[in-house]
Amino acid sequence: MTQSNAGHTLMKRSFRRKRLRENAAGLFFISPWLIGFLLLMFGPMMFSLGISFTEWNMVGSPKFIGLKNYIHMFTNDPFYFKSMIVTFKYVFIMVPLQVIFAILIAVLLNRATYGIKFFRSIFYLPSLIQGVTLALIFSWMLNDDFGPINYMLELVGLPRVHWLTDPNVALYALIFIALWGVGSPMVLYLSALRSVSSEYYEAADIDGAGPVRKFFNITIPLITPTILFNILTSLISAFQTIVLAFVLTGGGPANSTYFYSLHVYRNAFTHFKMGYASAMAWVMFILIVLLTGLVLASSKYWVHYEDDGGGR
Repeated sequence: MTQSNAGHTLMKRSFRRKRLRENAAGLFFISPWLIGFLLLMFGPMMFSLGISFTEWNMVGSPKFIGLKNYIHMFTNDPFYFKSMIVTFKYVFIMVPLQVIFAILIAVLLNRATYGIKFFRSIFYLPSLIQGVTLALIFSWMLNDDFGPINYMLELVGLPRVHWLTDPNVALYALIFIALWGVGSPMVLYLSALRSVSSEYYEAADIDGAGPVRKFFNITIPLITPTILFNILTSLISAFQTIVLAFVLTGGGPANSTYFYSLHVYRNAFTHFKMGYASAMAWVMFILIVLLTGLVLASSKYWVHYEDDGGGR
């Protein structure tokens, strides 16, 4: 009995040593990411959270002022709610349009029998042009005087459009430019469409279902996991948009493209109110987290998976 207990104890110690070695190896392999996360993301986030309760111009020492920055943004900042409204308008127009166009293009490419690799590349390559490069290209294309788009409008007898200088048009011009990157989600939708089993469509054909019914009752439900992923990533990205407005319009005309991120940037690096800018950034972070959580919570009602009987 004593020998049995001793053998059992040795086995347990050997198992623990093995687990410790495995855990150490796992920590070693993820250490580059872990160090990068702590130094480049978590650390700066915690620093900005602390700075949000101070008044700091990035030169002297931060002065603790409690919740004054948060109170000021909701009560005394004339541009805060204006920038919030512009950002929400941009997000809730651009994201649905991006989802719709990406799905439609993916469906068309999925039906193609010849040259699918060529057309997939044609639609995807524009999404590789982003940021300042994209903004500079469209600053020329949408120019009021010599832009090729206005030139083509004149050729067909239509008046010139002040794409970036008309307050009623500028925001929609930026939405149009943002849709230039529809190729990235399109590739994901195309991959999801190709993973849908043909058996579903064959059964629908036997039942006499038409193309529209098959699209809404088979195709869309089976790619809803990909739709959910693209909605979340597009939502997070759209709330943080700044480059297009910064380069093309500077927030104008008449603050019609004055995004929340641009307001944060100007307070931080133009007015040197880093504490106030950090507070605004944290409010946006919390808002994005809440909206992301809302979308995830709603997904149980509309996202379907093949391996669980069609429902979540």
